Amino acid sequence: MPKKRVHWVSWLLTFLLMVIIGLPGLWVILSAFRPNREILAKPAVWIPERISLDNFASIFGFGDAQVAIPVTSYFVNSLVIAITSTVVAVAIGMSGGYAFARFRFRFKNTAFLGLMLSRTVPGIALSLPLFMMWSWFGLIDTKFGLILVYVALNIPFTIWLIDGFFRQIPKELSEAGRVDGCTRWQAFWKIEFPLARSGIASAGIFAFLTSWNEYALASNLTRSTDSKTLPVGLMDFTAQFTIDWAGMCAMAVIIIVPALILTYIVQKHLIAGLTFGGVKG
Repeated sequence: MPKKRVHWVSWLLTFLLMVIIGLPGLWVILSAFRPNREILAKPAVWIPERISLDNFASIFGFGDAQVAIPVTSYFVNSLVIAITSTVVAVAIGMSGGYAFARFRFRFKNTAFLGLMLSRTVPGIALSLPLFMMWSWFGLIDTKFGLILVYVALNIPFTIWLIDGFFRQIPKELSEAGRVDGCTRWQAFWKIEFPLARSGIASAGIFAFLTSWNEYALASNLTRSTDSKTLPVGLMDFTAQFTIDWAGMCAMAVIIIVPALILTYIVQKHLIAGLTFGGVKG
């Protein structure tokens, strides 16, 4: 088979695979702009008869059909928890990644392996022990308790990712800066940090998305509107015998949009970071 034909076949197969993967997301987006009767219609109606923002208006308390769900509070909670946990996790991950990449100390490999192994434990497996510990400490149904959990979940990954980027930067650059009069701290901020900025941005976006989208732990550790996040709030649309699919899809779109905007803003750093850190030295 000619090389050009192989290229087109692989491209077509990739496109079809992406379409299949994207169908559920497309269905959610379309359902956010139409009423429940169209969503539940059989056979399925893919193209809405009329595009409407009524579902969004109702979940925010506007219009005739209002939904008694505090979406604004859930959105603020998610934003505070995701941003705070991301900043803390990236700060610690940057410090840890730099230390593992640049310094020698006892049990370095053991500590690094231990961090990586801790990331292999499924989050849902931690639900019961975390619930018991947080109950003892009085952290159930608090933003602070959820932030601590997400920081702990994100630190191993951010350390691993940022460590790979600092290993790609030659030590000689920092040493040359120190010869020219920079302290180690100045050499880090003026020379090494700008070069590793793409990797740090990559770690940040992954940490944010993990905190923003996480459901299993948040559903066990939150109870009220003071700490519930958007993914947990989706369950408020379910009743004993009915499910408000239109409202749920509208809220799902609200969850998706900030993640897409953030990814678009940092996409240059994200692509460059993933490419730069692809090979570890």
